[in-house]
Amino acid sequence: MNILVTLNRAYLKPLKVMLKSLFLNNPAEAFTVFVMHTSLTNEEIRGLSHFIEQNGHHLQEIKISHHYFEDAPLIKHYTKEMYFRILAYKFLPEDVEKVLYLDPDVLVINEIRSLYDTDITDYLYAAAYHDRVSVAQLNKLRLLPYDIYAYYNSGVLLMNVKLQREKIDEQEIFAFVERNKMRLILPDQDILNALYSKDIKDINEIHYNYDPRFYRYFKVASNGEYDMDYIMKHTRILHFCGKKKPWDKKYTGYFHALYKHYEKVANI
Repeated sequence: MNILVTLNRAYLKPLKVMLKSLFLNNPAEAFTVFVMHTSLTNEEIRGLSHFIEQNGHHLQEIKISHHYFEDAPLIKHYTKEMYFRILAYKFLPEDVEKVLYLDPDVLVINEIRSLYDTDITDYLYAAAYHDRVSVAQLNKLRLLPYDIYAYYNSGVLLMNVKLQREKIDEQEIFAFVERNKMRLILPDQDILNALYSKDIKDINEIHYNYDPRFYRYFKVASNGEYDMDYIMKHTRILHFCGKKKPWDKKYTGYFHALYKHYEKVANI
């Protein structure tokens, strides 16, 4: 199974926690982890490779030259890395036709084979959107005149790499960013939704991209069905969205103890 991550050194520790949770809860799988970056040192890559191989899996480094995207438009404090997950098809090996992108700030707490085997033959991506009216309508208005069906979260993306090579044009992306610099908030996510929303297959956010910040909302909205027992049994991926992260000492959100457990098991 192919896994893609993009990061800088600030996310190396969270990445190891995420990977440890992935490996432990998918013991029958063999993973190739593609690590896309511009600035990790050889020592950092060796350390990460050793960690992954110790767990029985394989790392494949994809180092992007600092010169790439040199003329691409940037926004505020966002760096060139904002393009990586959308243009990953340009750098992945030619024989890779499907890959699951995961942000380093997720925990994988159950099997993900069901997600990976989702049929996306006619789609560029499979992703989840947060099904709350205020969020959906705000982002639809913000990205007008682009007609988006839903505002998908880009932290968990099943990618049809083969189809992306045929349909995605990087110059169209650069032109979009240049035209919309003043109103983009989460650039890679805004690009994904404005340009490709209609080419994204829906996946269940409760199962595959669960945001712990809304635990109470989900529980009440489901008449109590989505309680802690349900999440632990049925949710595959917890995604710690937002500025507050579970590796921060002052974090007090839901599933903090679970995150600390995997942090300890990862031995970092």
